[in-house]
Amino acid sequence: MAQSLLSFLIADAPPPRLDKALSRDVPEEADLSRSRLARLIEDGAVAVNGEVITNPRHKVVAGDAIAITLEEAVETDLVAEDIPLVVVYEDDDLIVIDKPAGMVVHPAPGSPSGTVVNALMHHCGETLSGIGGEKRPGIVHRIDKDTSGLLVAAKSDRAHHGLAAQFEKHSVQRRYLAVCYGAPDQNDPRIHGVRGTNFEPGNILKIQTFLGRHKTDRQRQAVSFETGRHAVTRARIVQTLGEPVTAALIECWLETGRTHQIRVHMAHVGHSLIGDPVYGGKRKLNVKAVGEAGAEAAAAFPRQALHAATLGFEHPVTGETLEFESPLPQDMVDLVTAMGGQL
Repeated sequence: MAQSLLSFLIADAPPPRLDKALSRDVPEEADLSRSRLARLIEDGAVAVNGEVITNPRHKVVAGDAIAITLEEAVETDLVAEDIPLVVVYEDDDLIVIDKPAGMVVHPAPGSPSGTVVNALMHHCGETLSGIGGEKRPGIVHRIDKDTSGLLVAAKSDRAHHGLAAQFEKHSVQRRYLAVCYGAPDQNDPRIHGVRGTNFEPGNILKIQTFLGRHKTDRQRQAVSFETGRHAVTRARIVQTLGEPVTAALIECWLETGRTHQIRVHMAHVGHSLIGDPVYGGKRKLNVKAVGEAGAEAAAAFPRQALHAATLGFEHPVTGETLEFESPLPQDMVDLVTAMGGQL
C-alpha cells in the first residue's frame, strides 16, 4: 500500500501528552480523528523529532517536529454479496440496519465473506464511503458478531467524517438490552466492594475503569485501573428473573464505546451475560428459581444475550436528530419468557 508523510510542528503551549497535542495541532485537512491518531501512535506511525514514539503519554513541547506515516486509501478488493439486510433508515448519506446475531461487521481472518460490509457493498454500490485507507467501507462503529441490533454506516465521505466525530465525542446515544446472571442491585452489599463501581439515583449502576488487551489472551479485553482506554458503562434492571432472583433483563448504555465493553464490565461486577462464551464462565442458573425450562434455555443459549436496541445521533449533513429502536429479537424473548419473565 502506498504511503505518504504528514509533517508539522507542535504549536505553543501544547498539552503535555503526545496524543492530545496531536489532536490539537494536526492539520485540519488531514481529517485525522483522535481515535485514528491513537491507533497511528500504537502502530508506530508517529515520529517525534525523528524518533518513533508508541507511548501516547510521551511528553511533547512546543517546536517538536512531528512526522506521521499514512497509508493512502486504495481500491478495496472486497466483493459485493447479495445478502439480505434489514434496512431501518436510508438516505443519500447514511444507512441504518438491524444486524442479526451471527453476522460479522467487516471481513477478517476466519470471516472473509458474508459480512455486513459485503452486504452493504451490494446494497449501496458505488455510494458507500471508504476513507482512511481501511478496508472497512462505510463502517464508523461496530457491534460484535453475536450481538444483534442497530448499526449505522456512511454512504458519503461527509457523513463518514461527521459520524466518526460524534462517536469520538461520545455524543451518540447507544442503549443495549442484555440478560445477565444475578441482578446489579444497589441493595447487594457485594457489588459496593467492586472497584470502579458506584450507584447513581434510580438504582443505576455506573462502572468506570480502563480497558485494554488481556496480557495473555489477545482475543479478550481486561479491566485495568492503570493503563488502557477509559471506559464508562451504566446499567439498570428492567426486570428481575427467578424467585429468588437469579438473573435479570437489564438496560445498558455507553458513555464510551470500547471493544466488548458491556460484556467485560458486567463480568467485572459479577453479572456476566448469559451465553457469553468469553466472559460468561460456566455458571448455571438455580433450577428451583427459574424452573427446568428456564435453566435449560440459559444453558443452551448460543450467544451473548446482548442486543443493540437504541441508536440516536445527529444527522451529519442535515443536523436533524435521529433515533431508532429495534425490538428484542425472538431468541432473547424466548430466553426471558422461559425464565418466567413478562414481555
